[in-house]
Amino acid sequence: MPRAPATRKPIATTDADDAARQIDAKIAALADWRGDALARIRSIIHAADPDVVETVKWRGVPVWEHNGILCTGETYKAAVKMTFAHGAKLDDPKGLFNASLEGNTRRAIDVREGEKINEAALKALIKAAVKFNIAKAR
Repeated sequence: MPRAPATRKPIATTDADDAARQIDAKIAALADWRGDALARIRSIIHAADPDVVETVKWRGVPVWEHNGILCTGETYKAAVKMTFAHGAKLDDPKGLFNASLEGNTRRAIDVREGEKINEAALKALIKAAVKFNIAKAR
């Protein structure tokens, strides 16, 4: 008997509407603190940069872009990780970066259950990442 074709989730999309739907679905599927944290992070990113573009890459990882990748939003059992593509080049006066500190390029923020996000400092980092990407593109 012939098998029905397998249905597969898209593993990457640059279509903004499709990406937004996939990120919505990911947040809904994480019916715990991680979904709440990812939704909050997403909201802060959009508030900091109204022109941000959402994409989904690498098997469903939310990515926020403006003239290149700003950051990703990966979810793990114990943390929601925001990885900034050029975090090592950004000033972090409030010390938000707490992961991937040894590299020359990326820096990350691990948000763990119960931790409060410093919204003002995160907005400043997002704006700095946008500024960096725009300058790099010139």
